[in-house]
Amino acid sequence: MHCPYCQNPDTKVIDTRINEDGYSIRRRRECLKCGRRFTTMETTMLMVEKRSGNLEPFNRDKVISGVRKACQGRPINEDDLKTLGQKVEEDLRSRGLARIPSEEVGKAILKPLRELDEVAYLRFASVYQNFEGLEDFQQAIDDLRAAKNAAGNEDGEADA
Repeated sequence: MHCPYCQNPDTKVIDTRINEDGYSIRRRRECLKCGRRFTTMETTMLMVEKRSGNLEPFNRDKVISGVRKACQGRPINEDDLKTLGQKVEEDLRSRGLARIPSEEVGKAILKPLRELDEVAYLRFASVYQNFEGLEDFQQAIDDLRAAKNAAGNEDGEADA
């Protein structure tokens, strides 16, 4: 690590702490030449493997942008989209992998989007899962209803 003041390549780590987000490390450093101190942040790169085989860094904004299209005309605000993007990134990072197939990114979007808005979920799922006809939509709607009923039964059991 080069000193930002004198460009000396020799620096010493004085303190290391995990950042609040849990995914980056804050290091306090001291230059061995000029003695000045500075802070660095280190993060891991989460790479997405595209269908073509190309790799690109995970981009939360790209997730939000894709979901935003499915949410057009729905009562969803920008903060909701940012929270969804954060949940998706946390889910993917929690897997402990440096490379994630793009299909897994799509799957990671589906659950928080279903919880946020069912119509947006159906829109996104219809593109992501290549719905070919009404049967595919009906199956997705049936799955939503079954999940809702199961959640309702769990809530009912908790009240009893």
